[in-house]
Amino acid sequence: MMSDENAAPDENPEVEIPEPAIDPVEALRAENAELKDRVLRSHAEMENLRKRTERDVNDTRLYAIAGFARDMLSATDALSRALMMLPAEARESGDATTKSLIEGIELAEREMQRLLAKHGVKPIEAEGQKFDPHKHQAMFEVPDPSQPEGTVVQVVQAGFAIGERVLRPAMVGVAKGGPSHAPADEAVDKSA
Repeated sequence: MMSDENAAPDENPEVEIPEPAIDPVEALRAENAELKDRVLRSHAEMENLRKRTERDVNDTRLYAIAGFARDMLSATDALSRALMMLPAEARESGDATTKSLIEGIELAEREMQRLLAKHGVKPIEAEGQKFDPHKHQAMFEVPDPSQPEGTVVQVVQAGFAIGERVLRPAMVGVAKGGPSHAPADEAVDKSA
C-alpha cells in the first residue's frame, strides 16, 4: 500500500474557488435604481401621450368643420354676388316684393357670415397688407407707383381661415412699380 505522502494528487480536489462577493444591499440598490428609471420613463411617455392626444382632440375639434365651411363659403359668395348684381334703383324704387326679396337675401348672407364666425371661420385681412403667398393668391398686378411694390391694392374674392389654417386664400391684385418693401439696412447707396 502506498503511503499518503506518495499518493497521487486527486484529479478533482475540493478546492473552493471564491466567487466575487455580491453585496445584497448593492444589488437591491441597483435594482431599485433600474425600476425607478423605468417608472420615470413610463411616466414621461404617458405625459407625452396625454399632451399629444389633447392636441389631436383640439385640432380635430377646431378643424373638423373645415370641409363643410369651405363649401359654405361658396354659397355665401353666391349670395354676395347676387346682392352686388342688383342695381341700386331696384333697391330704392322696387316694389314691396322686390324689396322684401333683397332684404331676405341680405339677411341670409349676414346669418351665414355670423354662423361661420361662430365656428371660428374668419376673413383674411388683405387690402393694404404686404402680399403673403400663404394667405393671398395674386390674380393680377396693378401699376401703381404710389403704393409700395407687393402691396395688396384690390381684393377680388375674400379669403378665409379657420384657426391658423387657410380655408381659401384671398384672390388679390398686387401693386407693381412703387417703392419696394426692402428694410432700410438692405438698401444700397447708389451714389457711392
